[in-house]
Amino acid sequence: MIVLLVAGFTVWRLRNMFASHPLPTYAGSMSADTNKSDPKIVRYEIFGVPGATADINYIDDEGDANQIIGAPLPWAIEVETDSPAMVGNIVAQGDGDFIGCRILSDGELKDERTIHNYTAYIYCFSKAT
Repeated sequence: MIVLLVAGFTVWRLRNMFASHPLPTYAGSMSADTNKSDPKIVRYEIFGVPGATADINYIDDEGDANQIIGAPLPWAIEVETDSPAMVGNIVAQGDGDFIGCRILSDGELKDERTIHNYTAYIYCFSKAT
């Protein structure tokens, strides 16, 4: 019985000795606003022969796909995002003999392409908008 008491007391002392320092807590030290990046404007543009139309698909600020059927050209949309890095992606197929696309981020050109072909298909992609 004495051996058990001595062993129990020893274990208790060792635990108090090595685990006696409370761990620091950081509660309340985090900012309520976890996203510190400034909002940016990503602009998608599709252009072509005046009077032509295009079927357009693009990715919005939430990463969701959006589709517009028969949009008159030129066409553009601006997406505002707080994300530090947004993937910009737009594809279009027009009914004219020329079509182009452009992605701008805060006015800076990220990607631009053009093609001359009847009912041409075009895409623009930017990993760092």
